[in-house]
Amino acid sequence: MQQAAIEWVLLDYGGVVADEGLKAGLQALARHHGLDPEQVTSHSTDAVYDSGYVTGTGSEADFWRILGERTGLWVEPLEGADAVLPRFRLRSWMLAWVRRLREAGIRVGLLTDQTDWLQRLDRRDGFLAEFDRVYNSYRMGKGKQDPTLFDDVVADLGVDPGRVLFIDDASGHVERARSRGLQARMYEERAAVEQALEAVRANAGGGKDR
Repeated sequence: MQQAAIEWVLLDYGGVVADEGLKAGLQALARHHGLDPEQVTSHSTDAVYDSGYVTGTGSEADFWRILGERTGLWVEPLEGADAVLPRFRLRSWMLAWVRRLREAGIRVGLLTDQTDWLQRLDRRDGFLAEFDRVYNSYRMGKGKQDPTLFDDVVADLGVDPGRVLFIDDASGHVERARSRGLQARMYEERAAVEQALEAVRANAGGGKDR
């Protein structure tokens, strides 16, 4: 059975549009403080959710406090942000694809479990204007661990979920998106993602490469 033509592409930020800065930053902090990097990063997702920071119901200080309680990594928010934020590095080739898709008539959105760090990163890099829509868990009060987030986003887009392609580097998010009817794929390597995006562009009748 042929899949529906894609009208929207939704991209994760850290790990897709940009390098994953949180994990890299936490690993650097752990090494600096003489801790096991893998042990620290294994608690990061739960800490950012349990603190409420990722959904805008808790603070940055709450996140670092909970992470410290669980891992022994005690840092002030400023030290933590100074380690994490520089490691979110935009992937210029991915932004080129965002522009290419939009030129072909495909609308592109950002769908990310981020905090107010996203606005700080945008002030530094100026990338949010590249997207037709931006969905940030910090602003929505709900993250991608809740499958109904995808229902909310699709309803806001006003399209059938089967006409949305979602790309994320976390397998759980990809599976939850698929469970709500979206076309979704895991980001594992650049070449495979570029091939998928080219297929979307070609199916939309995109013009010649620029």
